Amino acid sequence: MAAKNKRRVTLGLILAYFPLAFAYLSFSGQIGAADWRNASRAPAGLAPDPATTPEAVVQVYSARAVGWRGWFGVHSWIAVKRSHAREFTVHEVIGWRLARNGTAVVARNRAPDGYWYGSKPELLGDIRGAGVDAIIDRIEATVKEYPDPGRYHVWPGPNSNTFVAFVLRRVPELRVDMPPTAIGKDYLGWKSVGMTPSGTGGQISLFGLAGVAVGVEEGLEVNVLGLNLGIDPKSLSIKLPLIGRVGPHKPPPPVFLPAPQASSRK
Repeated sequence: MAAKNKRRVTLGLILAYFPLAFAYLSFSGQIGAADWRNASRAPAGLAPDPATTPEAVVQVYSARAVGWRGWFGVHSWIAVKRSHAREFTVHEVIGWRLARNGTAVVARNRAPDGYWYGSKPELLGDIRGAGVDAIIDRIEATVKEYPDPGRYHVWPGPNSNTFVAFVLRRVPELRVDMPPTAIGKDYLGWKSVGMTPSGTGGQISLFGLAGVAVGVEEGLEVNVLGLNLGIDPKSLSIKLPLIGRVGPHKPPPPVFLPAPQASSRK
């Protein structure tokens, strides 16, 4: 009898969580405009001005997705600027481009920190310096190796977050902890074991539907039906489905990488 009552209480708490989470999102300002056609794409002031920033830059962003999907998760992208380049190139996966172009992978010049159809972006990672040009080479090579350019599924993946996580695993210098609301980041295809997106830990995942991840940057995350719940001791925060990170998490400061030293033979 006691076990049955506990199950009822647990189920009640789960059912109560979702309307509370939706209410929180309604008043938090995270969700973008209802009409995507008139929604803002203006820069949010999180990216450096290429005209006054000669060094190479790589930044990773996420923002609430368009329409009803924004209540559940985010869209992610990677922005790169080589040394002395006059503009950023943004690499991302966009589902509606698949039917038009035959590939969901898009590379274009746009504001790296632009609002995603009314949703303010969150800066997830920022590295700069003379040593970043070589990292950009690896990022762009990895973009070409993305295994699912002709497939897109909002849930559980592959999608925009799957794409960004794939690149991040190949470029662990970025050490990016993707948001718990980045549905699809844990999608590993037919693989069941892999590195966490930050490259600082490992994870077990069943097609992005269930799994566990442990990493220095991620902390501990449990994935149930693509929704993540976890705790991050490094930033003293908790990770909740729909809501995202709760705690004193701050945008990462720029990390400056020196130019790699040329090896010498004695």
